[in-house]
Amino acid sequence: MEINLSKITLRPFKLDDADDFLLFAGDDQVTKYLRWKTLVSREEALTHIKDVCIPHPWRRSICIDDRSIGFVSIFPFSGDDSCRANFGYGVAVKYWGHGIATKAVKMAVSQFFVDFPNVVRLEAFVDVDNKGSQRVVEKAGFEKEGMLRKYAYLKGKLRDLFLYSFLSTDFPAAEGNV
Repeated sequence: MEINLSKITLRPFKLDDADDFLLFAGDDQVTKYLRWKTLVSREEALTHIKDVCIPHPWRRSICIDDRSIGFVSIFPFSGDDSCRANFGYGVAVKYWGHGIATKAVKMAVSQFFVDFPNVVRLEAFVDVDNKGSQRVVEKAGFEKEGMLRKYAYLKGKLRDLFLYSFLSTDFPAAEGNV
């Protein structure tokens, strides 16, 4: 399958995305390293979009021809931690290995720093066994800072996570790669 990366767009989620959303959010391969459970019905997808995606400060649907094939989520902190934000993403399995996630991550980072100019640091926590996501964030310009041992529970198991960061000052160096 050949994908034209210039067709990838990011936009806010809509309730009309429920069926497409369920295609990836209902796939255990996609949700394996996410903190939320695999969805099993269109109703769950609608509820998730309505209660989580739409009110989220910065969650975007990754689209090809306006069809949702994944998401990028960046959650800015507040108060003394307002200089940083948590970063995450997921893409439907049939689009893995085509550069889509890397392109979407680069697009999201670029737009997020425009939308939230006071944030200077994005943090991505990637499971040590999630080699694909490690490659994606590295190709997108994130820097691996180290391993956090026994850092968080994921699907009931205490996991080691790699911490990656992308600083607003890193952007000019990565800009040519968008």
